[in-house]
Amino acid sequence: MKPATLEFLRQRFSAYYNGTIQGAGAVYTPESLTEREWGFLFFTENQRSGMRRHISFTSSEELNSYMKNMVPAHVYYSTAYYTHPGAAQMADKDWLGADVIFDLDADHIVRGPYDVMLARVKEELFKLIDMLTDELGFAKRDLRINFSGGRGYHVHLPLLSVRGWDTAERRELVNYVSGTGLSFDSMMVSSKKSGWQVRYHDALADELSRIAALPQEDAFSYLSGLSGISTKDMTGFLKNIKTTQKTLQEKSEVLLANKVIRAIANSENEPFQSGVLSRAAQADEPVTTDVKRLIRHPGSLHGGSGMRVVPIPIDQLDAFDPLIDAVVFGERSISIDCAFNMSMPILGSTYTLTTGRNTVPEALGVFLCCRGIAELSGGV
Repeated sequence: MKPATLEFLRQRFSAYYNGTIQGAGAVYTPESLTEREWGFLFFTENQRSGMRRHISFTSSEELNSYMKNMVPAHVYYSTAYYTHPGAAQMADKDWLGADVIFDLDADHIVRGPYDVMLARVKEELFKLIDMLTDELGFAKRDLRINFSGGRGYHVHLPLLSVRGWDTAERRELVNYVSGTGLSFDSMMVSSKKSGWQVRYHDALADELSRIAALPQEDAFSYLSGLSGISTKDMTGFLKNIKTTQKTLQEKSEVLLANKVIRAIANSENEPFQSGVLSRAAQADEPVTTDVKRLIRHPGSLHGGSGMRVVPIPIDQLDAFDPLIDAVVFGERSISIDCAFNMSMPILGSTYTLTTGRNTVPEALGVFLCCRGIAELSGGV
């Protein structure tokens, strides 16, 4: 990134933190501020080098003053609570517990245009919320949901009841929502199906319907690629597939002895496993299991997009549009040099850019410069 672009971004972030543009002053103060560790990345040619961390604050005024004066590109605070959060060594901080965090990042789920990725990750968010509240016993009022400012969402559980959980307990939780380690034998028990049994049965039913709809030659070709079944097994299975579909719905435990069903449900069979995965909430496992994680600070700006990390009330999630509601810069025209042809929606309009110089709204210019897609070509 060129020095002029870095300075432009630093000035615009400074305007935000110093309260001279819309959305300013909305920086959130987390619970137990004095027990949190903080980390910052700044506007340098390599923003990912040299995080300044092991910092603590005694008040929201001290935190806000730091951000106004230092103008960070990225702001993080610890999900953990410490007696001495500012200690330079982790062993000296005296860990007191940590919130449970789920990180949903579109980059781990789908690739494509930015707006498409944002829409897709929101689907994962709703699946996660349903699992946490309908199946795992958390109340909706317990969830703190933030748009990350980049490509996803963070779900916080700042509850005393989970604060002391260790890595193994947190892994069990994220394994559940992501459908990791499902057992065919336990999933096929038919009595009182709920949760993952329902999703697993639905995925298997979809796969059987897909196979039944294939031409005979293609169905044989697919089944022959599975391990542990003979030509006789395949022939009998395809002949009786309608009965098998009905059995799955009515008395699925009968299918525990079915060699072909077991082969289809094998963890190495990609078509079926993709169907199961599509029903999971694809949360980032290392984030949830890490009991000393730094997470983006709500109300701060994301140095990779220029958008705000937005706390969202759960009843407003449906209406939330990151490309409008997380945008803090406006429509003042600026000139940028774009690296390639592209199209981008923001603030309710779609802009088509060509390689080279373009005049765009500041909101789009900040986004593209933060993403490394463009450089500033005019004055600040």
